[in-house]
Amino acid sequence: MTRSVEDSKRINDVVSPCIIISASGMATGGRILHHLARRLPDARSAVLLVGYEAEGTGGRALEDGAQYLRIHGEEVPVRAEIVKIDQLSAHAGRSELLRWLSGFSVPPRQTFLVHGEANALESFEGAVTNRFHWPVTIPAYLQSFDLSA
Repeated sequence: MTRSVEDSKRINDVVSPCIIISASGMATGGRILHHLARRLPDARSAVLLVGYEAEGTGGRALEDGAQYLRIHGEEVPVRAEIVKIDQLSAHAGRSELLRWLSGFSVPPRQTFLVHGEANALESFEGAVTNRFHWPVTIPAYLQSFDLSA
């Protein structure tokens, strides 16, 4: 386990087989980018994507079969094996969210859906509205609301 950036960077000096576990979500930033830049060109490497990879992220690009990944301004060739494992996502799915919402003894005045891709948000909005009959809003980018009332 590494605690400092320097210790993490030293992992890239390892030439023998190794396992690197990182919590840098969706390959959008952080130390994982250094490790990916070093390991992606090596066909002996494997990258396990163990959660949801949002559109527009490095993780989604890898999931979708990108031949190159832009990391720190460089086009890094992807020769490593990319493996998707959906069972380990840290995000609750639709059924878990609906189960959680069913625990409310008093319905919220307003439910805001702010995380997810547009089609999933719209589908979930319909599910909440149909099941609970609560007002649901998917805010537009930079839209604001007065919650003091």
